[in-house]
Amino acid sequence: MALWRIRATVDDRPGFLAVLAASLALKSVNILAVQVHTTEVGAVDDFLVDAPDAMTETELVAAVERGRGRDPWVTRAEARGLADQPTRTLGLANRLVRDPESLGDVLGVLLGATAVTWRPTSGSPSQGFHDDAMKLPDPAGGSFEIVRAAPGFTPAEYARAQALVELAATIGRRSTDQIAVMLADGSELTLRPATSDDLPAVLAMHDRCSAGTLHRRYLSGSSAPSRALLNRLLEPAHGVTLLAVAADPERVVAMANLIAEGQLGEVALLLEDGWQRRGLGTSLLRRLAAHAGWSQHAALVAHTQADNVGMLRTLQRLGRPGPMERDGNFVSVTVPLAGTPAPGPASVPAQTPASSA
Repeated sequence: MALWRIRATVDDRPGFLAVLAASLALKSVNILAVQVHTTEVGAVDDFLVDAPDAMTETELVAAVERGRGRDPWVTRAEARGLADQPTRTLGLANRLVRDPESLGDVLGVLLGATAVTWRPTSGSPSQGFHDDAMKLPDPAGGSFEIVRAAPGFTPAEYARAQALVELAATIGRRSTDQIAVMLADGSELTLRPATSDDLPAVLAMHDRCSAGTLHRRYLSGSSAPSRALLNRLLEPAHGVTLLAVAADPERVVAMANLIAEGQLGEVALLLEDGWQRRGLGTSLLRRLAAHAGWSQHAALVAHTQADNVGMLRTLQRLGRPGPMERDGNFVSVTVPLAGTPAPGPASVPAQTPASSA
């Protein structure tokens, strides 16, 4: 038996795929895998089949046409074709995460391209596809032109390629967001976005914080929040969480949260005791303000204790005075962003996480 790949268009109507499968079965051709690509001219069926060794390409084409398949394309296949398309695509996504510079190669493998050419572009790069060519933007600049002699590209393949381009863009943004900072005392740290993989390191940081520091951050109690809450804080649905990572020894020493709430971005900081009053809180807060500006928030708001002098001074260092409202032992500070009017002061929710600088 020999492996073949077959692609043909059939009418997207009940029973037509069964007719094609039956025609192949009459020739002892076993279908091992099938993908269906919906197009405007019908369903493009992509088969991996096992056929008798003596069967020729011409005989396979004839069997497809007898089964009402149009525009058949047939070629010999390799055993690696037994991996289904979702598995192959996930494998390529994993490669892209490990090596973001491999986008061109990854697209070539995904699409079975005969050539992948990177071209510089001015303005917005064109994108789209037709029978044998596809154009996709390179998130780093320029665009990729992907050529395949046969078969023609389908909308499903274009969508998969776009998804990998979007993944590369996300990886690139995260890489750009990672910056090195040097504090006034010469200490060097890396500021970067958090991910769920950082949970163990963040839990360890909480264990090193004093009860007073935790109380100032979370407003009530003096213990670390649950793992579930920390997971939500690390990758918020709307906003960003930044971590400060020390190099020697490597460990997370601070966490800064920006949670979007309408036009406001609520901010909160937690710094290990030994890293407070060294300028790190100011660096983190300025970075959060930049993220809020990119997201077009009107202002930042921070809820903290009225006696949390460190956090209040850190907010003042942004140089953007705004409304302040006191409610008993708590203060809400609203910091307008550049070029936007300051909204009215926000009231302090009963259990809103607060800040420690």
